[in-house]
Amino acid sequence: MYPPIEPYLSGRLQVSEIHDLYYEISGNKDGAPVVFLHGGPGSGCRESDRSYFNPEKYKIILFDQRGSGRSNPIGSLQGNTTWDLVADIEKLRVELDVEKWHVFGGSWGSTLALVYAQTHPERVRSLVVRGIITFRQSERRWIHQEGGTSNLFPEAWDEFVSVVPVEERGDMVKAYHKRIHSEDEGERKDAARAWAKYEMATTKLRPDPEAIELALNNDFASSSLKVKIESHFFVNAGFIKEGQIFAKENLEKIRHIPMIIVNGRYDAVCPPSTAYELKKKLPHAELHIVPDAGHSGREEGTAEVLTQAAEKVVDL
Repeated sequence: MYPPIEPYLSGRLQVSEIHDLYYEISGNKDGAPVVFLHGGPGSGCRESDRSYFNPEKYKIILFDQRGSGRSNPIGSLQGNTTWDLVADIEKLRVELDVEKWHVFGGSWGSTLALVYAQTHPERVRSLVVRGIITFRQSERRWIHQEGGTSNLFPEAWDEFVSVVPVEERGDMVKAYHKRIHSEDEGERKDAARAWAKYEMATTKLRPDPEAIELALNNDFASSSLKVKIESHFFVNAGFIKEGQIFAKENLEKIRHIPMIIVNGRYDAVCPPSTAYELKKKLPHAELHIVPDAGHSGREEGTAEVLTQAAEKVVDL
């Protein structure tokens, strides 16, 4: 990845009566525009997200999605759906006077990148997507029901299910959503911490238990807000129809767009089977399976491949 840089411009964009988004631009003012779509949903952007891109060649655009990071109102679920976010991306493009841009996103950001591209294909120069999830039921169950991620991280799964009574474990997302939005503060905190810890424990090939506890203790408020938004999207199946992204008519809309797909071989959250399926249905796309990586875009092997991917498409 490239060395840290600072934005040369930051601002706010009012996208609805209640929501305004934080955005920033770094790199080359005259460079190829790229929009970075963060994960979660609800994670917000980090300074290190700028470093996937060559600052001499790219005009690097980051923004925090509704309710996330530095956008307001923080944690809000009102008017916060996939389609609101797709509309926001387009409003930001118009605000910044960008005709077409490269679109780069991982995990939830890959979902949003694909949906945006299928909605506005004429505005996309290229797609670089990582840790693919399209919010089909099978993919959601893999993460939050027994038989998927739980088989690879059984100790983390035991902690995750311990918050929920046995009779409610048939739908863990629904059970957690109820608790995360409980009127009981203790119940809300317990559920948010357990969800966040499970997520942190399963995203890397080599989890660091001490680092996870430190992150939970030092930034619990941020983690709990992310969990609130994340559970909102998962309980609503991402606000996407079953199989929508893979529907033939929607794939046809993006078949002409240069695409690089990246996935960790040992991604326990978004296993490479979905990335492989996307490649099979879009043969023109490049697929890179990183042999020594899990889900996180910040693992060394994945970060290197993503940086190389961004370099490859910059002149398109």
